Amino acid sequence: MTSPLTDMITTLSSTSSRTLTPQQRLDSTLTQLSVTDGSATQQGAAADAISKGELVEPLQRINATMRPHGLEFEVSEQSSRVITRVVDRESGEVIRQIPAEEVLQLAERLEELQGRLISLEA
Repeated sequence: MTSPLTDMITTLSSTSSRTLTPQQRLDSTLTQLSVTDGSATQQGAAADAISKGELVEPLQRINATMRPHGLEFEVSEQSSRVITRVVDRESGEVIRQIPAEEVLQLAERLEELQGRLISLEA
């Protein structure tokens, strides 16, 4: 599987880069990146359409693989965010959670207040 960046590097290396000035190579690279960004945005929209139910089985497989290394993954019920925990393998104590519990609570509170902060009435 190739990425847009790999494709771009291959394309640039296959062209006669000796005849292009550094500014022309930069412009060419930026043009190619802007074209691939549009397709990445469309792919991102398709990824957002994935339901939490579809993530359960992959997360279970990831957890089964990573738990012996002290990592656990979970999808938050309230915000649908992926939560990563670093856990002490011996005691089971959570060493670190990303994002932190406080950040999750803050994000939840901001989502509740979102409609109240700005009024779009004309």
